[in-house]
Amino acid sequence: MRLSVLFSGGKDSTYAMYLMEQQGHQVDTLISVIPAEKDSWLFHTPNLNLLPLQAMAMQKRLLRAPSQGSEQEDLEALHQALSDMDVDGVVAGAIASDYQWDRINGVCESLRLRLFSPLWRKEQGMLLRDMVEAGVEAMVVKVSAEGLGNDWLGRTLDLDAIKQLEALATSRGVNPSGEGGEYETLVIDSPMHDSCLEIIEVEREITRDGGRLNVKKARLKGEEE
Repeated sequence: MRLSVLFSGGKDSTYAMYLMEQQGHQVDTLISVIPAEKDSWLFHTPNLNLLPLQAMAMQKRLLRAPSQGSEQEDLEALHQALSDMDVDGVVAGAIASDYQWDRINGVCESLRLRLFSPLWRKEQGMLLRDMVEAGVEAMVVKVSAEGLGNDWLGRTLDLDAIKQLEALATSRGVNPSGEGGEYETLVIDSPMHDSCLEIIEVEREITRDGGRLNVKKARLKGEEE
């Protein structure tokens, strides 16, 4: 099948795309909703400036759909983007959020597109380990939960980090995959990348509710700065 993926630049959408390609499907286009506001109930917002670089690293077409940031406007932007696509279905990285899945599925149903969610309801510790073992390298770029301090910003999501997230799930109720907005990631490398991203310049943005790592400059490995 010819599919598009709802791509945020984070670990879940990247790994969902990888799994669908492993099953023999063709995923050529990344669709990214770009909310005007930093906080969106539906879509990832950190470091969306890097989407073109990530698409280039995987040799995928990128379609960006700007939105003012409300839930309705986000869904309308997604509907418009998908209505212009000649595909059989859509891939989403949803894991446990009924709120997100229901709304994305509603848009797909209105366009008679199938929604594929290969991560849906998987045991999260196992899923995170599978991602790492498959070669998905993701960096934490946002934290917003008790127990996830700003020292997590810039940290690679490796097996040791996964153990700590599972411990925080037990002690603090943190969702290990960050499905509740506890943290968000930026994918640096994956099995689909021809070149990994090199981070050159970052800016930390610290608030009373958490922090963000804003990547100001990056390049593909081997490129001139």
